Order: sequence, then C-alpha cells, then structure tokens
Amino acid sequence: MNLMPDSKVLIQGFFEFITATHVAQMKAYGTNLVAWVNPGCGGQQILYDLPVFDLVEEVIGQFGMIDTTIICVHPYEVLDAALEAIASGIRQIIIISPGVPPLDMVQLIRKAEVTETLVVGPNSPGIIVPNKILLGTQPSEFYTPGFVGILSRSTTLTYEVARELTQAGLGQSISVSIGSDVVVGSSFIQWLQILDEDETTQVIVLVGQPGGGREEAAARYIAEAIDKPVVAYIAGTKAPPVQHWRQTGTLAAVIGRDPDFGTAKSKLAAFSEVGVPVADRPSQIPELVRKVMR
Repeated sequence: MNLMPDSKVLIQGFFEFITATHVAQMKAYGTNLVAWVNPGCGGQQILYDLPVFDLVEEVIGQFGMIDTTIICVHPYEVLDAALEAIASGIRQIIIISPGVPPLDMVQLIRKAEVTETLVVGPNSPGIIVPNKILLGTQPSEFYTPGFVGILSRSTTLTYEVARELTQAGLGQSISVSIGSDVVVGSSFIQWLQILDEDETTQVIVLVGQPGGGREEAAARYIAEAIDKPVVAYIAGTKAPPVQHWRQTGTLAAVIGRDPDFGTAKSKLAAFSEVGVPVADRPSQIPELVRKVMR
C-alpha cells in the first residue's frame, strides 16, 4: 500500500459525485494528481492544468506506473473503469460513485483478489492520511496528524468522528470509509489488519451502522487477531427496525437467520461480547479512546 505524498494519483471520470472543489482540495493538500481519464475528451485540460486522456494506458505511457486511481463514473460504468485500471497495473482503487450493481462488484472483487488490488468503496469518500495525502472527498479541515485510525462504513460520520477527535486534541493516523453500498471492495477485517500493522496507529475507532453482518465479523476478528485497542460506535441504535421485502431473493436471504441479524442491537451485542467499548454518541468517542489508551 502506497499512501505517501509522492504517490501518483489518477482520476477516472467526472461524474456528479466529485466536483471542482474536491479536486482543488486534493491539490491544495499536496496530493500528486497527474491526470484525468475521460473517454472522448483526450487532449483537453478540464481543471487545474490536469491533462485529460482517453485511456488509462495512455497515462501510464506518459507518467509511468500510477499508484492510485479515484473512480467517479456512472455506477454502471464502474466495473469497466476498474478493470481497465487493474489491467494497467494500478493496485489501489477508490470508488466514489454509489449504487454500483452488486454483481458488478462481485466480479470486481474476484479480479481484485487475483491481482492483489485494494478496492475501497463504492459509495466512499475515500482515504486521508493527515498532512500526507488526501484521496477522495473527505473534508481535510477536520483532520490533524496523530495516532487514532478511523475505520468506517459511513460517509459523513467518518469525518464527524474525526472532528470530535481533533477538537479533543486527538489526531488521526489514517481515516478510511470502506463504503456503504451493499457490496464493497475491502472489508472491516482487511483494514483492521492494515491498521493493526501500521506503526503510526495506536488505537482504532470503528464506525458501523445497521445492515449486513460486517460489524459482527469485525468483532470476532478483533477478539482473535487484533492487538491494538479498539473503540466502536454504531449509528442508528435509536432508529425503529425496518424490514425490506423488496424481492424473493431478499426473503430467501434471511430465512433461518436470527431475527436481529443486521440490526444495531446485534452489532452492539457482538462488540460487548468481545469487550470492545461502544460509544453512545460520537462526542463520547474521545473519552473512550483516552480510556483504552490508559
């Protein structure tokens, strides 16, 4: 994983989920944006003197190997864009676009596993390593360098937690949102391992939300394999439970499961069982971080 200031970064697409403001913020933060890929627009300069190419391989030919690509195309075009990046040797992919078809993501994940490519998202604001690199749409003003790693499923809650930590004088080592779509590229477990091995990170804050079983799996993995202290926060604990009977496949998917599967209650119980302290609200997170550090 290469998340240093000199990492070469490419943007694929210019869809509604990334704006000129986000690009300006990345440039101002020192992110080494080298080019844009937008088929049919090759040879132009859209923003901030970034050259535009039709193909990723053209960028590689001019700038050499690219470390990270930020994909912001129409959700139905994400798979093609990501496979093009992988074929060109890019091994870090951040997908900003939400609503990528689940079967497209299944195909992409299989390809990423074979090629050892790290995929973040879809529906993710990306990654920030404070004072080093900003990859995506996270507001950098909420962050300051430090030792707390933030790992989240949410978008806005990711940087709300960072703001609470910064205001409490607790800086961050890295912040990543894995994405809140139904199927995402990298998991809580992968990132827990990365943060556990990261020399700068001393404590991990995990931010979850109702839906699926990712937090429950993360809780089991923390008990089995993570040495660093972890603090959790689960959004939506006061929200009324809702069942979605959208189609037969959804019904079949829940037959035989615990009725609390995927609920905030289930996630709170999972973390409680392995002794991970859970904040009642984001403003309580700094207090719990200091407590587990002691």
